[in-house]
Amino acid sequence: MSFPKFLVADNTDLPDAIYIVHTEFPSFILNLEDDEVKWMDDISDEDEGDLTKTLEALIDEAEAFYIREVERYNL
Repeated sequence: MSFPKFLVADNTDLPDAIYIVHTEFPSFILNLEDDEVKWMDDISDEDEGDLTKTLEALIDEAEAFYIREVERYNL
C-alpha cells in the first residue's frame, strides 16, 4: 500500500490540535497547534549538518502542504 507524502490528522480528544504526518523517511508527526515534532524514525546516525537542513525543509513543506489543503477545502 502506498501513502501520500503528507497526511492531515486530528483527534476529538485534542480538538484544537491538527497534525501533519510525514510518511517518508524520516517520518514524523508535526502538531501545528504548538509546533511540536515527534520523530518516528531513528535519525541519530544521520550527518547533523545535512540533517538539520533536511528537517527544516520538511517541516516547511509540511506547513505549506497544510495551507494548500485548507485552501482547497475552502473553495
